[in-house]
Amino acid sequence: MNKELSSLYPSILWENFAHICSIPHPSKHEEKIVAWLKEWAKKNNIECLQDKTGNLLFRKPATPGMENRTPVILQGHIDMVPQANSDKKHDFTVDPIEPIIGEDGWVKANGTTLGADNGIGCAAGMAVLTDKNVAHGPIEVLLTVDEETGMTGAFGIEKGFLKGEILMNLDSEDEGELYVGCAGGMDATIEINYKKEKTSPDMVGVSIQLMGLRGGHSGMDINAGRGNANKISVRLLKKLINKVGFRLASWNGGNMRNAIPREATLSGAVLKDKYDLTREIIDDFAKTIKKEFALTEPNMEIKVEKITLPENIITPSDTLTLVNTVFALPNGVMRMSDSMPDLVETSNNLAIVETTEKSAKIYNLMRSSVNSAKDAVGDKITAIAELAGGKIELTGGYPGWNPNMNSPILKTMKEVYLKKYGKEPKIKAIHAGLECGLFGLTYPDWDMISFGPTIRHPHSPDEKVNIESVGKFWDYLVETLKNIPIKK
Repeated sequence: MNKELSSLYPSILWENFAHICSIPHPSKHEEKIVAWLKEWAKKNNIECLQDKTGNLLFRKPATPGMENRTPVILQGHIDMVPQANSDKKHDFTVDPIEPIIGEDGWVKANGTTLGADNGIGCAAGMAVLTDKNVAHGPIEVLLTVDEETGMTGAFGIEKGFLKGEILMNLDSEDEGELYVGCAGGMDATIEINYKKEKTSPDMVGVSIQLMGLRGGHSGMDINAGRGNANKISVRLLKKLINKVGFRLASWNGGNMRNAIPREATLSGAVLKDKYDLTREIIDDFAKTIKKEFALTEPNMEIKVEKITLPENIITPSDTLTLVNTVFALPNGVMRMSDSMPDLVETSNNLAIVETTEKSAKIYNLMRSSVNSAKDAVGDKITAIAELAGGKIELTGGYPGWNPNMNSPILKTMKEVYLKKYGKEPKIKAIHAGLECGLFGLTYPDWDMISFGPTIRHPHSPDEKVNIESVGKFWDYLVETLKNIPIKK
């Protein structure tokens, strides 16, 4: 356990978070932290259940005098997005996260994602279960699995598993804001087959590496104007193909569907007498693109070097098909919300391009708070894939969460915040997938809300959580639980 973290307020929450950081828990690999949480519950004499999907549910009776309050569910997810800087050697299935307390009042990690999304929320739920000074009615803490790569845990929630009536999702990322709605999402995966041919002795191998982009959350950061490594790469490829006949051998850009791609590596070949011109084109492009993204991507770099000549390269016609497909695919904000200022309604993240010996796969994540708009983006991507002669799969669709402005828990939390901090919290919807949308399918009568501390740059190695905001988030949670309405 990181003793420095335990010195922060509230210590019980930060101690839990330090333990979470010490146990590997990337998406699809939560087995170690699940085992630890079960043991933690046993040690603390807390009822613990696990459903067939792997979600954990903890139950605790009401504290004395609070037995008549509406039962509450505190909810978070135990997986985290595994992202590391290119110069950081880190195996997320084995190595612990290394949190660092900054002098600027933030906690971050050493070269990796921190996992404050949603480790802080999980730590808060655990703290409520063990802190004897917290007054609350009947309470459940639901910790879901695999939220980041498909909301598998939320999809698997079954009727009758939970008894609560109010769900408080602890997975939002701005203190002082209450979220009452979220976007739905859908995955689109395109596969384009191609043929390869042998390189010739008059060619030289070329490697191009794009790095230093900020990346970020493919929902919450999609409107920040950040560079997409795959979209920038395809612009460069188009120039190189047209001007020097560049031949593509491989393309690997991005590694998580829900993260804006930060890096891309391309390999290929050009004629030996075209290599110097190739470098010139790349250098000129680098200057142009860095100027274009000067404010949003100040650390962008493009490196080029000679490499061993690849044995095989993709045929010119198939290369052009792949390049044109990636060029044509939508990326970024497609429409802003008409009903809520500054809220993105519909977007697409062109997240990953990866090549094998026989095909390229292109992974997209569409989001929208309007289901018909989300479906329309899916139709558009399908049309592009079909024009390219590729295969297309639309999977993992999940609904959005429609705001209920007459929500009783919203009313309570607005009143508590105003009384405690002298101002009203901001009421918002989020352009990201919260599990609330899926919970609403199985438990349509739940009264739901989402809130949390201030977290910046989630899903990237720049992720950080504001220390002061964690304290306010905790105090707010404790005070809200004390004021939960009497059960009708």
